[in-house]
Amino acid sequence: MAQSTQNNDDALRVSVLSEALPYIQRFAGRRIVIKYGGAAMAHAELRAAVFRDLALLACVGVQPVVVHGGGPEINQWLQRLEIPAEFRDGLRVTDADTMDVVEMVLVGRVNKQIVNGLNQLGTRAVGLSGSDGSLVEARPWGDGSHGLVGDVARVNPDVLEPLLEKGYVPVISSVAATPDDGQAHNINADTVAGELAAALEAEKLILLTDTPGILEDRDDPDSLIRKLRLSEARQLIEDGVVAGGMTPKTECCIRALAQGVSAAHIIDGRVPHALLLEVFAPQWRRPVLQARMPLATPSACSSSAKPMRWFAAARNRRLPP
Repeated sequence: MAQSTQNNDDALRVSVLSEALPYIQRFAGRRIVIKYGGAAMAHAELRAAVFRDLALLACVGVQPVVVHGGGPEINQWLQRLEIPAEFRDGLRVTDADTMDVVEMVLVGRVNKQIVNGLNQLGTRAVGLSGSDGSLVEARPWGDGSHGLVGDVARVNPDVLEPLLEKGYVPVISSVAATPDDGQAHNINADTVAGELAAALEAEKLILLTDTPGILEDRDDPDSLIRKLRLSEARQLIEDGVVAGGMTPKTECCIRALAQGVSAAHIIDGRVPHALLLEVFAPQWRRPVLQARMPLATPSACSSSAKPMRWFAAARNRRLPP
C-alpha cells in the first residue's frame, strides 16, 4: 500500500510538470512585475511559499521583478516610537518622523529580509529602492496634504535591464526621492509596481492582496468580480464600489494596462502558491483586469487543457490572517 501511494505521488508530480510545460514556454523570457505585501509577507508559511514561487519562476526563465510594501511592520515601529498612524484615501499620511520610519523599515529591514530569503533558495536577488540609480523619481502626491506621500514622476528602467539580462531578481522598495531636492517620499507600492510594469513592458502585473480581489459587495466575499475591462474598472471607482485601499490597487492596474501591459491581476495572497497558480494555471478563472481582449491562450496549450491538480489542491487552502 505504501509503495502504491508513493507511485501515485510520483505520477502526480510528473503529470504536474508536464501540464506546466506550455505555460513555462509561454512566459520564458517574459517579465512579470509582482507587488508583494499583506498577509503573504506577515505569515511565515505564506512568506516561504512566495519565496519558493519566485525562485521557481526565475529557474524556468521568467524574469520576475518584485516591488514590496511593509505596512504592518511600519505600523509596529510607529507604535513603538509612539508616532500616530493616519490613513486617508487609502494612503498613509506621512510627516517627517513617519518618513524616517518608513525608509528605515522598507529599505533597511523588509527589503533585505526578502533578498536574503530568496538568496537562500539559490535565487540571485538584488535589493534596491526607488532612489537607487534614480530608478524611480518622485513628485508630491496631490495637493501635498498627505505630507511626504509621493507619486511616480518618472521610471528609469535602464537601471534594471542589466540585472534582468544576467538573471538577477530585482527586489524594490517603494521609497523614492524628488530630483530637485532629494527629499525621500513614501510612494504606494502598488503604484510603483504598476509604473514599473509599464516601463519594463511586462507581460503581467500581479498584486498580492489580503482579499479575493475586487468585490461587488465589500461585505460579501462571494461577490468577486473575476474579469473587468478598463472602462468597467473606472466605472467601479466612480460608483464607489472600489474604495479605500483597493482604490490605488485598481488605479495602478488601469494605468499599467493603458500603457501596454497585457494583463493585471489582483489575487488573494492568503492562498499558498497563489503566484504559481496565476502564472502556470491561467485557465483558472481568477480576477483579471484587461485592456480590451481576453488573455490569449498559449499557442502550445489548447483550451481543453486540464487544470493543474497540484495547484488546484493548494488553491482551496487559505491560511488565517
